[in-house]
Amino acid sequence: MSRAYLDHASSSPLRPTAFDAMLPFLREHHGDPGRLHQEGRATRVQLEVAREQVAALVGSRPREVVFTSGGTESINTAIWGAVARGSETSGGLGHIVTTAVEHSAVLEACRRAPVELTIVGVDRFGRFDATEVLSSIKPETALVSVQTANHEVGTVQPVGEVVTGCQERGVLVHVDACMSIGHLPLDFGASDADLCSITAHKVGGPKGVGALLVRRGLRLSPFIVGGSQERARRGGIENVAACVGFGAVAAELTDGARLDVEAVEHRRLTDRVLIELPKLVDSVSIYGDPQGRVPQLVCIGVEGVEAEPILLGLDQRGVAVHSGSSCSSEPLEPSPVLQAMGVDAEHSLRISVGWSSTDTDIDTLLAALPEVVGKLRSLRRP
Repeated sequence: MSRAYLDHASSSPLRPTAFDAMLPFLREHHGDPGRLHQEGRATRVQLEVAREQVAALVGSRPREVVFTSGGTESINTAIWGAVARGSETSGGLGHIVTTAVEHSAVLEACRRAPVELTIVGVDRFGRFDATEVLSSIKPETALVSVQTANHEVGTVQPVGEVVTGCQERGVLVHVDACMSIGHLPLDFGASDADLCSITAHKVGGPKGVGALLVRRGLRLSPFIVGGSQERARRGGIENVAACVGFGAVAAELTDGARLDVEAVEHRRLTDRVLIELPKLVDSVSIYGDPQGRVPQLVCIGVEGVEAEPILLGLDQRGVAVHSGSSCSSEPLEPSPVLQAMGVDAEHSLRISVGWSSTDTDIDTLLAALPEVVGKLRSLRRP
C-alpha cells in the first residue's frame, strides 16, 4: 500500500539531490577537513562550497554560517552563548525575553539559563505582539529570542518589527527560522538579526545537520568545545557528508526560484485541506492564521475525538500526520502552543506537505479522515 506521508514539518524525506551529493563523502572522501593532506583538502573544499550554498539561500556571508548538528544545537548555542556574553558584560543577573509559542528547544534553554525570564503571550492565532515583546526588554536583557513562524500552527510572526526594535535598543536578537527555512524567503543580511537558527531535515536535507548564522563581528563562547573547527566557534569534526547534503538542498532551492515554485504548490495542497475537509467532517476547527501562515502546514481541531486514536486510525489507513509536541518521542501530550493560544489542545492534527507531496496524498487523507472520525465518534455515542 502506498502511504501518504503528511508530516514534513517533523522531518521531510531526503531529496535526491542531497543523496547524490552526499554519497561520495560516505564512500570515498573520508579525510578530516582540518588536515593539510590531499584527502583533507578534498573534504575542506566541498565543506566550504556547502557553506557558500547555504549562505546564498539565507542571504548571509559564508563566514557567518556555523555548521551544527541541527536546529536544537543552534538554538542552545545562541541562547546560552548570549547569556554568557551578557554576564561577562554586566557582571550580574541577566534577562531573556521570548514567547509562549516558541519551540521546546528555545523554551527549555531559556528556562535552564541562570537568568530572569519573561515569556510573552500570544493571540488566538498563536501570533505574538511585537510591541509587547519590545516593552518587556529591561536594561539587563541579554537576548530576545523569537520564531519566524510557528511550528505547530504555521502562523507567521512579526519578526521584522522585533529585530528592528532590538537593534534600536542595542539588545541581541535571536531568530528561530527552523520552520520557515526553505519555505519562506530569508535574508539574514538585510534583517539585522544577530543570530539565526536553521536546520536541514525539515526541507529535504539530511538529519543531524543545521547551522547557526552569527552576525559578522559578534563573538560568542562556543557551546561545544574541544577543537578549533568552524573558525573556533564549534568544536568537533564537521559532519561533512551531511553538510554537503544541506548545501545541495540549498542550491536546489536557490536555483531558478525553486523555493517560490514549491511554496505555491505547497499552499495549493494545504488550501485543499482547509477548503475540502470541513465539507467532509463536521465540527472541524482551523488553528492558527489560515492566510498568514507558512505554505506547507495547517493545523486543525476535530471536536469530540482525541488526537491519538485519530493518528492511529489514519496510520492504519496509510496516512502519516502529527499531533502534540513537535519534538517529543514521549506519549502524546497537549500542545503547549495550543494551550498558550487558549484553544482546545487535546484534539489537534498537524498536516504538513513537502517537496515530495502530491494531490494523491491529499486525496488519501480526505478519504481516510472522515471514515476514521466517523467510526470514533460512533463509539462515543450512548
